[in-house]
Amino acid sequence: MKIGNSIRSARKAKGMTLEQLAHEVGTDAGNLSRFERGLQGASHDVLEKLMVVLNIELSSDQIADSNVSEPLPVKGQVPLISWVQAGCWSEVSDLYAVGDAELWLPCPVAHGPRTFALRVRGLSMYNPTERFSFKDGDIIFVDPDRPAIHKSLIVAKLTDTQEATFKQLIIEDSQRFLMALNPGWPDRIIRINGDAEICGVAIAKHEPLI
Repeated sequence: MKIGNSIRSARKAKGMTLEQLAHEVGTDAGNLSRFERGLQGASHDVLEKLMVVLNIELSSDQIADSNVSEPLPVKGQVPLISWVQAGCWSEVSDLYAVGDAELWLPCPVAHGPRTFALRVRGLSMYNPTERFSFKDGDIIFVDPDRPAIHKSLIVAKLTDTQEATFKQLIIEDSQRFLMALNPGWPDRIIRINGDAEICGVAIAKHEPLI
């Protein structure tokens, strides 16, 4: 078994989250997640602490295969998740252990540790005549830790649904609205009060050229 799989299995067996184990061994959840998935190495000090905290023994072959001395340059990868996951992202305690993420993508801009990617659904945000336009199937990067301000492009969840919606936030005095960028969209502007939870601010768009 690869060393990352061994660490993950032992962590799960002890009922520990990535955040809890990372705190115990002196690293962060992002580094530990990438180590578990075989995308990054770990220092010998961290590796020894992992064996102590998890009470496991690792073979010499596993340690040799772990690239403990040379971490791989994969910083910035975030999970591509579903709309349902986006709607409950703030409730997820093990943010980096998204077992059913479609894939992990490198975010092209600076972002917070809980950033995720989301595939746009529908054409409510499609307006090719404007600066920002998103068609069905486009991928956006969403940062839950970035403050939402007037005209931010946000992912929000209404209280009557567990799924998220992607819209532009409009703030006028003390009132807040969600607006579709598509000028022909029915019910283009929706007023929200306490019935919406902002799941994050869109900070980038993924546009593969091939």
